[in-house]
Amino acid sequence: MDRREIAALLAYIGRLDPRTTRTDPGEARDQIAQWHELLSDVPPATPHGWDARIAARQHIRISPYPILPADIARPWESYRRERLARHTDPTPHADPDDQAAWTAELVGTRRAVASGSAEPRQDRAITSGRGRVDPQLQARLREVGTCIPPAARAALAPLRPARAARETAVAQGRPDALAVRCEWCKAQVGEPCRRRRIGPDDGTRGTTPRATPHPGRLDLAEALLHQQVQQPAMA
Repeated sequence: MDRREIAALLAYIGRLDPRTTRTDPGEARDQIAQWHELLSDVPPATPHGWDARIAARQHIRISPYPILPADIARPWESYRRERLARHTDPTPHADPDDQAAWTAELVGTRRAVASGSAEPRQDRAITSGRGRVDPQLQARLREVGTCIPPAARAALAPLRPARAARETAVAQGRPDALAVRCEWCKAQVGEPCRRRRIGPDDGTRGTTPRATPHPGRLDLAEALLHQQVQQPAMA
């Protein structure tokens, strides 16, 4: 925001909370200079969901304390982080051999997403299984099927032993161990179990992924599969 936009924002805030209004011209100039110094990199609004006035109104509505520049900057930083977390980098149009152009295009796309001038690419949200997926999109994904041809999947199997073992188990109707959390190594759902690396002093030096899950995790997955099978039968 430039000084004119800061002045407009402060005028709007003053209408909602007269405590922030400065009647002395010198104090008003100092207030505008201070807010501009702290919020010069925050836009007044973006085409995709950000509005500094809404952030100010929300603070005034729920907080008994006079608004500060940080009460605008914090929601703006949260807005930027949330958009980047949903974004998946598209393949740049630049020549891959031109590293500078390739990097510049990636950085430019991320900046446009973070600043609110472009929408995030939602590839990660579609494939992560988190949140609500549109039923039409689910039907389309079922029609498309896998994006990896069977021959390529077989060639990749030695390089992805944990993933290959999981796919084989699911195809054969056996329990999917990665569908539950491992109580032994604390691996989360979807992550392979990990093996501790012990140093000469018997201390843990790190962990490495296991090609096979821990037995206790298999037992939990089998119990979950049994429960899912029993529920339709009982219904």
